Amino acid sequence: MTSNQSLEGITVIDCSQILAGPFCSMLLADHGARVIKVEKPNGGDDVRGWGPPFIGDDSSAFVQLNRNKESISLDIKEEEGKKILTKLIKKADVLIENSRVGTMEKLGFGYEDVKKINSKIIYCSITGFGTDGPYAKRGGFDLIAQGMSGLMSITGHPDSPPAKVGVPIADLNTGMFAMQGILSAYIHRLKNNEGQNLEVSLLESALAYTMYESSIFFTTGRISSPDGSAHRLTAPYQAFKTKDGYINIGAANQSNWERLLTVLNLENLKDDPEFIDSKSRQINRKKLENILEVIFITKSSKEWIGILIKNSIPSGPIYNMKEVWDDEQVKSRNMDVRIDHPKQKNSRNIGVAVKLGRTPGKIKSPAPLYGEHSKKILKELGYSEEKISDLVKKNISGMR
Repeated sequence: MTSNQSLEGITVIDCSQILAGPFCSMLLADHGARVIKVEKPNGGDDVRGWGPPFIGDDSSAFVQLNRNKESISLDIKEEEGKKILTKLIKKADVLIENSRVGTMEKLGFGYEDVKKINSKIIYCSITGFGTDGPYAKRGGFDLIAQGMSGLMSITGHPDSPPAKVGVPIADLNTGMFAMQGILSAYIHRLKNNEGQNLEVSLLESALAYTMYESSIFFTTGRISSPDGSAHRLTAPYQAFKTKDGYINIGAANQSNWERLLTVLNLENLKDDPEFIDSKSRQINRKKLENILEVIFITKSSKEWIGILIKNSIPSGPIYNMKEVWDDEQVKSRNMDVRIDHPKQKNSRNIGVAVKLGRTPGKIKSPAPLYGEHSKKILKELGYSEEKISDLVKKNISGMR
């Protein structure tokens, strides 16, 4: 194993804020890219103020999302700020932005403008609905994307009010797709020596997750509805109530199903035409749920998981966040990474999920304070101490 990281040498100018763009640039930074976070004057990224809880002046969410990055405060509405951003772009490989459609063009930093500065730039635009179409000019928010992608119509329990996915899945998935697009464009650049623009929208990134529900609609015209924890296409694959809580059971394929019948002393169901195969079990899922729950409520969750795991039946507990981070498997996989933040010793971070064998991702530095690296970056661009002080006085740049 070497100490190198796969994206070392790549410079990313991140002009985005909130979640989708910063999540994308965090993933790139975790694997070695240099990410320079360009923040607006007078406070920077809005998420710095979203809380409580806070670590110093910044929300814990901001600290989680922005590790491994540098921060420069820059007013790109002003000519001197534009000149600084232009200098950064000249040396960059990637630019990420999530302004409303047309904003970067008004500022002189749309893709057509930027490629004149750096023809090899990979320019990633993150929007709510895409850069064209009737909704292009609308602002984008995770909740709105979840609603308009159909996700909220299939989340929750039957007859319950609309529910969003528990995490901001549209934002996060957009960040993942943006990273995929950037790396695809970078590979193309390595082969063909040319940059390109790419766009990722919250709506399409959320819609892309409706694999089962869209395929059902395309094939049958049937509109899916909330099913709680149950699977739409196979059973039993869901949460079941126990004596003291709930557990998840994943006995969807035939071999797991038959092992479950043996453990539960229900071998009589093996040849029952209502449950004989996956299709039959799905059609008769409600009846099957009733049969199984009568048995599962007789023992505790811990007892059942011990029995099921011993018999190679996929199952597991339903954790709260404390239980997740206390779990031995999570602890063993370097997912709870401690690093000193200027305002908190031993700050905890979610570890890097992708484990590369030769070029592993790392959390090397905490999230930056607002404008923490402004002076350093400006010096790299050739600005003198006197000029930097002048820029700070004019509020073109700033630092905490």
